[in-house]
Amino acid sequence: MSRFCLYAGGLALALTLWAPTTLRADEGMFLFTSPPTAQLAQKYSYQLTPQWLQGAMQGAVRFNSGGSGGFISASGLVLTNHHIAEDTIAALSTKERNLLAQGFLARTPQEELPAPQLELNALQEIIDVTSQVERGITPQTPPAEAQAIRRRHIAQLESDYQKERQLKAEVVSLYQGGLYHLYLYKKYTDVRLVWAPEQSVAFFGGDADNFEYPRTCLDAAIFRVYEDGKPVRPSHYFPLRPQSLEEGDLVLVVGHPGRTNRLESSSQVEYTRQKALPYRLARTRALESAYRQLGERSPELARQVSNELRSIANSHKAYQGMFQGLCRREIMERKAELEDNLRRQVKDQSPWEELAEIFKPRLSQLEEPYLLLEGSQAYPSPLVLNARHLWRLAQLKEDPQKSLPEYAPARLASLEAQLFSSAPLYPDVERVRLEASLSFMAERLGPSHPYVQAVLQGLSPQELARKLVEGTRFFDPQWRRQVAQLSLAELEKVEDPCLELARQIDPLARKLRNQYESLVQAPATAAYSQMARQRFQLEGLSVPPDATFTLRLAYGQVSGYQAGGTEVAPWTTLGDLYAKAQERGQTPPSKLPERWLEAKEKLDLTLPLNFIATSDTIGGNSGSPVLDGQGRLAGVNFDRNQYAMVRNYVYDEAQARHISVAAPALLESLQKVYGASSLVQELLAP
Repeated sequence: MSRFCLYAGGLALALTLWAPTTLRADEGMFLFTSPPTAQLAQKYSYQLTPQWLQGAMQGAVRFNSGGSGGFISASGLVLTNHHIAEDTIAALSTKERNLLAQGFLARTPQEELPAPQLELNALQEIIDVTSQVERGITPQTPPAEAQAIRRRHIAQLESDYQKERQLKAEVVSLYQGGLYHLYLYKKYTDVRLVWAPEQSVAFFGGDADNFEYPRTCLDAAIFRVYEDGKPVRPSHYFPLRPQSLEEGDLVLVVGHPGRTNRLESSSQVEYTRQKALPYRLARTRALESAYRQLGERSPELARQVSNELRSIANSHKAYQGMFQGLCRREIMERKAELEDNLRRQVKDQSPWEELAEIFKPRLSQLEEPYLLLEGSQAYPSPLVLNARHLWRLAQLKEDPQKSLPEYAPARLASLEAQLFSSAPLYPDVERVRLEASLSFMAERLGPSHPYVQAVLQGLSPQELARKLVEGTRFFDPQWRRQVAQLSLAELEKVEDPCLELARQIDPLARKLRNQYESLVQAPATAAYSQMARQRFQLEGLSVPPDATFTLRLAYGQVSGYQAGGTEVAPWTTLGDLYAKAQERGQTPPSKLPERWLEAKEKLDLTLPLNFIATSDTIGGNSGSPVLDGQGRLAGVNFDRNQYAMVRNYVYDEAQARHISVAAPALLESLQKVYGASSLVQELLAP
């Protein structure tokens, strides 16, 4: 049994006595150290117990591919979304065996496929380490110096706890620097694919239906976790609920929301809508166009680029939804009202004034070069990224002062797993990725910009992309392992275009990083920390911090909504899936696989396939277990509707909903479409 121990700390514990003042309806992605016990009791007459929280924490898992999941059997089965598993499914596919198109089922343990580069984290313990991180910092400490002190303390804490507990240790900043919590994880790297449906049914309706509702998707996949060659016996798992939910039923979502911006100042949100989001939209638009054109050249290239295209198209549509939301006057006025209410209750206005000075339009003159060079958005290929990592790791061995937080000892094991992964890389995909990204850099900054000239070295983006891909040996994981053993002096002599680019750009990228951290990150952290202390005095921890891709609890109810004068039902059925396929002429992306057509007569077409609820979720919650009050898995979260896109900045319940695959339809499909009787038997075992 894993130890379940949540430490709130003296200050945090005292502050939880304050009553909530600003939450709306079912709003909140709650820390497990500050659960919504009172809110659930008041609105839903539901008693949230320590035992329930303990089981939920032990049953949830985080995917390093950017999503969530949960244990669903006593022998290590984990359920997540197909789109979270897609990286793995694509890596396991070949030209002859396209698992994305065909689907996959392991009928025996021997047929389960080991997933390259996949890491799952299961949270074991949370510790408040704010006092340790802030040790030695006073109000008089300059922001840049304070930031450096925090980083040293964080690296030391992660290293010490990892050695002592033999668990993965991560220190996470909450309330933009108001609190620091240490998360201790059990790390699993032997993860094997058990089942995945065809992408055509997992992503039925394609990009046009993405972030829309009604939906009819079986966006689910199942893995099994192993340790020491045997299936893991989890301390807790979520048994599947075979009965459908009813409208008004309470659901609780346990997952890892990626990032929200609700506690950011109005000045930062204004900068985001004026500068940051238009930049992200332009970048994703350029990459999406390049990937689509590559995929149109042949079926095999379409297979190779499909994962990248799906990912970037998803990001593009998400950014578009956020931007549309921030264009609404109502949203910006609500954001300003929340901020004004807080400012009227505090004496010190300096944090907001400082942030207004930082987040001015001129920030883009520094932020865009920083993102392009240090953030690698000008050359996001794994070929160049791996070369950069190896170059910086060699520098670190030679001179510890060259260290960066991402290379702290506690984080190296996960980094090395990515560095030496055997997941395939495709030359055409990498060439197009680099060409589009290098062109984007030149377009944003201008061909004559010194940063652009430093990267391109007199070549066109197309010429440099071809040189990097055709001349490198970084496709070979064994060669990457050999290079990792070299000293800095030896690495300087290695002739490889990706490594040469990494060496060439590193001083300039580090300079940009130092500027960005000292002029933006450090003073912003200081201002937000000061703001957080004032917020705590008024509200305690009743208002959850912004999402940080750490475990959170959200709650809500199954509920439809009105749109355009029409009542939108809270669920769609298996029958709706067939009806939509017929209505759209059985043509991609709304074409059902042959096995689904053959199984139609055997299925209970009245079963809910997808359902919606008011729970507060965001990107990163994909794959989150959606539980009933008894802790049974009623569904797996996979998307939001268009009205929920603005939830990054403010919560809205009128029409915003998250969308889940219903557990009964999952069981029905496994049994009658995929013939996975033994798998269903395992899922329903007492």
